[in-house]
Amino acid sequence: MKEKPLRSVILGAAFLMATSAVGPGFLTQTTVFTKQLLASFGFVILLSILLDIFAQLNIWHVLTVSGKRAQDVANGTITGSGYVLAILIAAGGLVFNIGNIAGCGLGFNVLFGIPVEIGAVVSSAIAIGIFLVKEAGKAMDAFVKILGVVMIALIVYVVYASHPPIAEAAYRTIVPLQIDARAVVTLVGGTVGGYITFAGAHRLIDAGISGIGSLKEVRRSAITGIVLTACIRFFLFLAALGVITMGMAIDDKNPPASVFQDAAGDIGYRIFGVVMWSAAITSVIGAAFTSVSFIKTFSEKLETRSNYVIVGFIVVSTMIFLLVGQPVKVLVWAGTINGFILPIGLSLVLLGSRKRAIVGKYVHPLWLQIAGWLVVAIMAAFSIQTVINSFQS
Repeated sequence: MKEKPLRSVILGAAFLMATSAVGPGFLTQTTVFTKQLLASFGFVILLSILLDIFAQLNIWHVLTVSGKRAQDVANGTITGSGYVLAILIAAGGLVFNIGNIAGCGLGFNVLFGIPVEIGAVVSSAIAIGIFLVKEAGKAMDAFVKILGVVMIALIVYVVYASHPPIAEAAYRTIVPLQIDARAVVTLVGGTVGGYITFAGAHRLIDAGISGIGSLKEVRRSAITGIVLTACIRFFLFLAALGVITMGMAIDDKNPPASVFQDAAGDIGYRIFGVVMWSAAITSVIGAAFTSVSFIKTFSEKLETRSNYVIVGFIVVSTMIFLLVGQPVKVLVWAGTINGFILPIGLSLVLLGSRKRAIVGKYVHPLWLQIAGWLVVAIMAAFSIQTVINSFQS
């Protein structure tokens, strides 16, 4: 692959992972937890970034070196586990995608005043169109990169308008007053949980970027994706913190919209519409692409017709939204549930990293293995604590 196309795919994979993470749930979770934890939420973001980096590097390394997708690595590690993982990922991706479709409708409603349902259908048609073009992979890469840059630029403007207490936020990011286990599980789950952590690696494999010789590019892509996600999370956190510090109320019915409107008035509300739609439509694409990538290798027919399966996935998500809807609490809990999937998927990948039949002569660095198992232990502990706290409350 030539240098320019290679660079484009690597950056596209990073943006696919980042924009898959930055969906309606991401916007809602960040605002809700900022309201609860105030400046101390910065520490939760920092911790989630560290966990994200180690999870991503382990998964992207092993998958791209082997040239196998996660479900195939899992099956090569523990027979049948790949099918279980694929079911968990696809089901979680469907739950998230219903929320993504809802976000698309809400974004169009804010921008054009049309009913949410119509906005959802129009957005679904746009997403479907991307997968029906001849060069669907290139179209997807370009689409998520453009909208990713747009989101960052607009959120930075809202941060400027909200005048957040940056010094306090920086201090509490290092020395928090409180730590919330559910916030950590939800953030990590919403950033690299479920399908998200595999999105970029599967995109690279689809583009033929695999093997030991590609590790430098793989690392660069993984870290770029995490940094992009972290920047958006921190900017959104600062915007929400600035609004709260100014004494303005955040509407529980639509927390992120309230932040944008309080910070920058009617212009801020319109900006929210653009950000919400951009976050939602790119997440629709990421969730559909990655969820289907987990099941298409189990059948040759699914492999050859994967784009049509993706279209079907988007149509089903849209139909469920039109019939059921997607409340704010479900968006938050979707991230929490995906946080449980991460220790399972990462454990299977780490076990696979020690099998010659999977990685060949590649020796997975010991420090990455240790860091990966620490992420598994921490996320499992936080997940269990979250469940216990839920039953007690």
